[in-house]
Amino acid sequence: MNITGTADLAEAVALRQALAEELLSSGSIASAEVEAAFRAVPRHLFAPEVSLQEAYANDVVRTKQDSHGITISSVSAPWLQAMMLEQAGLGPGMRCLEIGSGGYNAALMAEVVGPQGEVTTVDIDADVTGRARRCLDAAGHEPVKVVLADAEHGVPEHAPYDRIIVTAGVWDVPPAWPAQLADGGRIVVPLRMRGLSRCVVLVPEDDHLVSVAHEMAGFVAVQGAGAHAERLVTLHGEDVGLRFDDSQLIDAEALRAALRQPRAETWTGVTFADMEPFDGLFLWLATSLDQFCLLSRARTGTARELADPASPIATPTLLSRDSFAYVTFRELDPASRRFEFGAYAHGPQAGDLAATMAGQIQQWDRHHRNGPAARISIHPASVPGSQLPDGRRIRKRHTTVTISWPGH
Repeated sequence: MNITGTADLAEAVALRQALAEELLSSGSIASAEVEAAFRAVPRHLFAPEVSLQEAYANDVVRTKQDSHGITISSVSAPWLQAMMLEQAGLGPGMRCLEIGSGGYNAALMAEVVGPQGEVTTVDIDADVTGRARRCLDAAGHEPVKVVLADAEHGVPEHAPYDRIIVTAGVWDVPPAWPAQLADGGRIVVPLRMRGLSRCVVLVPEDDHLVSVAHEMAGFVAVQGAGAHAERLVTLHGEDVGLRFDDSQLIDAEALRAALRQPRAETWTGVTFADMEPFDGLFLWLATSLDQFCLLSRARTGTARELADPASPIATPTLLSRDSFAYVTFRELDPASRRFEFGAYAHGPQAGDLAATMAGQIQQWDRHHRNGPAARISIHPASVPGSQLPDGRRIRKRHTTVTISWPGH
């Protein structure tokens, strides 16, 4: 995409202002500083592969795929970038590190921190950093430092940082990141916990990190030393699969056989409105269920006949050796668009598993649906269990992540 005339430039400016207005009206932008950044930075210069309309759409722009066609680098959706900038609480004069480069987000950060601040962006892929450098220069953001390195180790030469914003999905928080954080700093990171990704705002507390907020968000997976692939067990070709984020032992053939058995169902009486988010329920189930994984299915009619989960991408699932149950919902009233949560289950223990899943949905509705969000604590892996808070503990390479629910 080349802007060659006054008309093209005027259209780009108009589209940029319209995008800012959309982000304001949706609540993605909440501060004057972030609003000014979105109005100032020409996003089309960071997405030259697509049209002006696509560059300023409130959607992701994919910039690099691997040999299997899987996206490994992108310019994230504007609503998500705005949310993370607001989570970070950037301000003038701050020193910032962005982990995962695209150029556009670093330019937004540079606009907010201003000439007295400093932005460093790092990526492991030379194609990505080269592209980011070219785009930043074209947009007039030459002072942004672009570093080619594995972000597992941070960027110590420009530390300490008031803010670290991670724009790649990670499984763990390496010790270099909190070590390179300035006093009073915070880390915003899309962290995967039992397969579920949450964009978590972390601040230091004594010798560990604690969350002050978290939101559902998905990102391209981090590469390098921090990479940690999920395990996929297919149950019916590419139609239905189970995703595992840890090394639990399963009997794949028994679970495939379970899918072929008649479906049991249990309904909960817990209802929700159309477009009402229920990511808190998913996190509660990841916390409360021991034998846990996520069910995914293809977006085809054949796949839906086999499994009808609440989310085709990733739905909480309870396992036994030869059976499984997952969250679903049904429409109660087409006029009011009201829905009810339930559980579908397959296998010899389908009835028991569906009842257990339904019970946990009801537990969330009674005690946590309208209460405080879960608290996420991240301690070094060396800290003994006796010194960790109560809650669901998730052992990782560098850390132990604990998810605790107030009042539970």
